[in-house]
Amino acid sequence: MNGNIIGSEIEGGVFLDRLRPHSVLQIQTQHRCYTAVMMGGGQALISGHPEYCPEPTLVAIAGSTWGGSMLKRCFVGRGMHLEFCHPEYSTPIVTSRVREVWESAALATGVESAASNSEFTSSKRGTQRLKPIL
Repeated sequence: MNGNIIGSEIEGGVFLDRLRPHSVLQIQTQHRCYTAVMMGGGQALISGHPEYCPEPTLVAIAGSTWGGSMLKRCFVGRGMHLEFCHPEYSTPIVTSRVREVWESAALATGVESAASNSEFTSSKRGTQRLKPIL
């Protein structure tokens, strides 16, 4: 258990409660690239999965796991699995391993209106990689 916690600190990641509302994260997993607009209080508008969130969907991000039942709350970590609660599913959604997580400033403009009318869309072209979050 302690080895996993130390590993998450070495691999890097982001504590969600340290982000400002409307921060936009790009989360690259082994199989998908998610866009998460942080709404505060652990909630995010997330998109990037063709079945669970093809369009931005308001979810509660629980944190990250190592593939078991131990959860690092309010944290998205490299080498870990992102876990979030979707309003239409009774069990949490768990992604493949996170390869990279970074903040994207290019998508952050206009997020307030997107949050209110759920018409927020993302495009690879409009995403500018700023810096990996460690």
